[in-house]
Amino acid sequence: MPQRPDVVVFDVIETLFPIEPLAPRLEALGLPGALLQGWFAASLRDSFALAAIGDFRPLRAVMGANLDDLLARHGRSAPEAQKAQLLDGMGQLPAHADAAEAMDLLRGGGLRLIALSNGAAEATEKLLHGAGLRERVAEVVSVEEVRLSKPRREVYARAATRAGVPAGRMLLVASHPWDVNGARAAGLLGGFVARGRPFPAMLPAPEVEGATLVDVARAILALA
Repeated sequence: MPQRPDVVVFDVIETLFPIEPLAPRLEALGLPGALLQGWFAASLRDSFALAAIGDFRPLRAVMGANLDDLLARHGRSAPEAQKAQLLDGMGQLPAHADAAEAMDLLRGGGLRLIALSNGAAEATEKLLHGAGLRERVAEVVSVEEVRLSKPRREVYARAATRAGVPAGRMLLVASHPWDVNGARAAGLLGGFVARGRPFPAMLPAPEVEGATLVDVARAILALA
């Protein structure tokens, strides 16, 4: 059994904050709300493609480009201000209902918490403050610091540097299997928040897994 880490690193978007509340803003542009997940997935795909060749664009810019593509493919157009309102919504999401409880459990167990996001530092700070979670994390680390997106190893290494601990003393919690896998490839432990979805069989299994954030937090605390 792996040892309990010193630091728990939380992915932010979808892990701590669901994107479903953005659906009405997408619908206000004349697009079906059902396209929300595909839009976000396409934006992650393009961020990965840039990172694979050592290039970088801020997530907001990538999402904006994919929004323009989505509108064009559906024969729609929208004013810049209306598109900005949708993108601004990424900084106004509510947290998952169990986020605070999971974080408090870990902090109560003596673990230090860090937020690590593919988004901008300013937007991440705004999200955490708005949900009352900012005081629970010691550091907010953004991919902007290394100008490469997750799952590049440099991102996780930067988080370890900011935390002041070896990568092996950290555990990343995420609802994205690719993020958990990237963290483990960089030497961190991994914790997967399943929310009804199995971890892909093609990837090495994470050290801990649970249906919810609280389940994962309890599994981390159960490590020796």
